[in-house]
Amino acid sequence: MAAMKDIVKGTDRYRHYINGEWVDSTVKEWIEVENPATGAVIASVPRGSSDDADRAVVAAYQAQPAWEAMPPIARAQLLKDLARLILENRERLARQVIAEQGKPLGEARGEIEGAALYLSYAAEEARRITGDIIPSDNPDEQIWIQRVAHGVVIALTAWNYPAGLMCRKMGPALLAGNTVVIKSHEGTPTTALEIAQLSAQIGFPRGVLNVVSGTGETMGTALVKHPLSRLITMTGSVRAGRAIFRDSAEELKILRLELGGKAPFIVAEDADIGAAVRAAVLSRFENCGQICICNERMYVHRKIAQEFLDRFTAAVKALKVGDPTTLVDVGPKFSAAELEKVERMVEVARNHGAEVLTGGRRLTDGPFSRGHWYEPTVMTVNDNAMRIMQDEIFGPVVPVMIVGDFDEGMRLANESQYGLSAYVFTKDMRRMMRLVRELKFGEIYVNRPGGDAVHAHHAGMRHSGIGGEDGKYGLDAYFQKKTIYVNYA
Repeated sequence: MAAMKDIVKGTDRYRHYINGEWVDSTVKEWIEVENPATGAVIASVPRGSSDDADRAVVAAYQAQPAWEAMPPIARAQLLKDLARLILENRERLARQVIAEQGKPLGEARGEIEGAALYLSYAAEEARRITGDIIPSDNPDEQIWIQRVAHGVVIALTAWNYPAGLMCRKMGPALLAGNTVVIKSHEGTPTTALEIAQLSAQIGFPRGVLNVVSGTGETMGTALVKHPLSRLITMTGSVRAGRAIFRDSAEELKILRLELGGKAPFIVAEDADIGAAVRAAVLSRFENCGQICICNERMYVHRKIAQEFLDRFTAAVKALKVGDPTTLVDVGPKFSAAELEKVERMVEVARNHGAEVLTGGRRLTDGPFSRGHWYEPTVMTVNDNAMRIMQDEIFGPVVPVMIVGDFDEGMRLANESQYGLSAYVFTKDMRRMMRLVRELKFGEIYVNRPGGDAVHAHHAGMRHSGIGGEDGKYGLDAYFQKKTIYVNYA
């Protein structure tokens, strides 16, 4: 049997994981994986073909009936075993995440712990897969409603959390009796392959979990369009979500799409300014601002604006940027293209009157001479229609608007195509109740930084996506309902 990877010219060259084996691609083309902190090539993976996609989906399809026939508690035990192995390999996997994604060491360790938690939480739901028995209108008859698997699930994950997003999707999908084909973003494919290697050590049946690599245009499209795949779950951009929507239409696939956000951060005049500052910094600059629920734009009441901006800017200036293998606050941007996008957005904002309070430039000197680095940046703006207030930055930059009152902040917050997450700092219970009704976002954090719970529900509105993840509602998405009319006359 082939190994997971070979060493070619001093770097790891991985294979696909299909039907319980490490297999070569049908095409001899490779994608190089770059370290965002140094620009060095650290590995290569197959540039998978449509034939590779077909092999993976067929393997999953053939394995699915036997997998669904297993008692849920047996499926759950395998998820628990995999979660345990992930934690036992936490340091190695965290270093893998750092190498291909660039998040700082403490955050990378947290991601691996979170990945294991997604699996163990899904496993805990094994004894809660319930249905209904309801009375019929006919004599001597019952109606049974059962939750059953969809079949083959395609999981497409973004580059910002390669381990966490993989396990967030595969845990509930597998517990529900589906089989899975996972394709990570081509920039961060190695962590998923390493987790697949762990699954091979604990007896997952062949074909239940398959992990392939390739571009979205080729491998991703082939997986989505494959006639045997039924449910598509994807975390990524609006552009990618629209493409999946089109590609899945012919076969009427079931879609769960998380497509990014532009989270507003509203600070009322009665807010605890210290708590708001701490939350604003953490919720913007964690993972270099590369989180879908990040604080992306701020609305601060004019009565406290000066004090808030002084304290917030000082806290941002104090952030330590540097080598992500150490305990720094901010690491590199993920890629050259992402860095250039942030640069362009800041420059356009400047040209339209934004004032930079701190940062506002690419870092290139000394330890930053290689890789993709941008200084943590705060700017003030006066027009909510500016691109930097409407388009997702996904980087270490935050624009701030001063508003006259809470109502203005709420109104401007809702002026967005996105609707994933929002933040509000106020002590007024009446305002809290209003924001529950009036803020059009799927996830709202009141008087606290971001960070969703594994047992809650993570979902967006508007262009932020379709469906959601986590908790009992997220798990339910991986089931479909079957109704049986039982006449025993």
